[in-house]
Amino acid sequence: MDKARPFCIEKREVWEAFKRIKAHQGAAGVDGQSIAEFEEDLSNNLYRIWSRMSSGSYFPPAVLRVEIPKDNGAGVRPLGIPTVSDRIAQMVVKRYLEPKLEELFHNDSYGYRPSRSAHEALYVARSRCWKYDWVLDLDIKGFFDNIDWTLMMKAVRHHTDCKWVLLYIERWLQAPVSMPDGTLVSREKGTPQGSVVSPVLANLFLHYAFDTWMSRKHPDIPFERYADDVICHCRSETQARLLREALEVRLATCKLELHPQKTKIVYCKDANRRGSYPAHEFDFLGYTFRPRRSKNRSGRLFTSFAPAVSNKAAKAMRQRMRGWRIQRRTDLDLDDIAQQIQPVVRGWVQYYAKFYPSALRCALRTLDHFLVRWAQRKYKRLRGHTKRTWGWLKSIRARQPDLFAHWVPVSTVER
Repeated sequence: MDKARPFCIEKREVWEAFKRIKAHQGAAGVDGQSIAEFEEDLSNNLYRIWSRMSSGSYFPPAVLRVEIPKDNGAGVRPLGIPTVSDRIAQMVVKRYLEPKLEELFHNDSYGYRPSRSAHEALYVARSRCWKYDWVLDLDIKGFFDNIDWTLMMKAVRHHTDCKWVLLYIERWLQAPVSMPDGTLVSREKGTPQGSVVSPVLANLFLHYAFDTWMSRKHPDIPFERYADDVICHCRSETQARLLREALEVRLATCKLELHPQKTKIVYCKDANRRGSYPAHEFDFLGYTFRPRRSKNRSGRLFTSFAPAVSNKAAKAMRQRMRGWRIQRRTDLDLDDIAQQIQPVVRGWVQYYAKFYPSALRCALRTLDHFLVRWAQRKYKRLRGHTKRTWGWLKSIRARQPDLFAHWVPVSTVER
């Protein structure tokens, strides 16, 4: 082995990591370097990462702290953005570690895993809500910010003795945070949301803190977990209450805690379930599960406990649409507007139209209101004629139903 480079890391791994990072794009870190700028001297930049990782001399720069609005509009969520070079280095470690851990992870863990999706978790959750009367909706308080490093590294060492993987994971955990005002803040626990390797580490931590514990202590209680978003299905309110108490103790041993207000016990009320209980709805992965009017196979209406786009998600969509200020873009044609916003609207439809799409249609009708206001500003013949403008928009929708993603008939949207 080369004495100057004690770690055997293939150059091709760095190249493959770069391709993955480029595909996901992402913002610049503390150094301000974009992916396009990194590519201007690609060979030398990749060689520098490989050389430093192979020699053990790679030290991650500070993680840029940014704040993004929460979905419900209440406050902000901290996000950490590593530099492009650091994301590539993290991807090298992720590509090494992830295949080893995939064989280990629980079947009901869905978040940030290859060939797993949020929709799978939602389908399973809906099915189980029909079978089980009660749900324990868990909220782990500040999970990513409170992961204990000692316990984290203990879990990693249990599955690999690769020295360079262990070395760099420890360095990433300990990397300082560059705050919006430029000050550097050191950390003693946690892993930044937004880093490449954090999702794998978070899944591994909760695999032992929650998944295996549930399988061992409560094998009769199924659950769905997407990262730190967890719901458990219980036969009775008593079972749900006892599980909550047990989980408070369990998570405390892992130096985590349940959020006292956001963790709640929910009754999955439907046409066959009687009684009145304080909580009969919960949010999971952007959907609200609650009693809803549905049709059975014979066309009869009944009450089902089902998911639909949450009020929080719908509010966030409306805020995003208002930010576009479509009604003021009279310099654009309708096709230009559609081209600009179509990727976002299509993403909303693809994600939120999987269940109860009529709720999404109500949320996205706001976009049509903005289009009507745009048309009245742009065309003199429509000014002051709201009813006529809606008719104009309806005629365009009939001729070009695929111009905007939310105009596509519901029957053609994958259920």
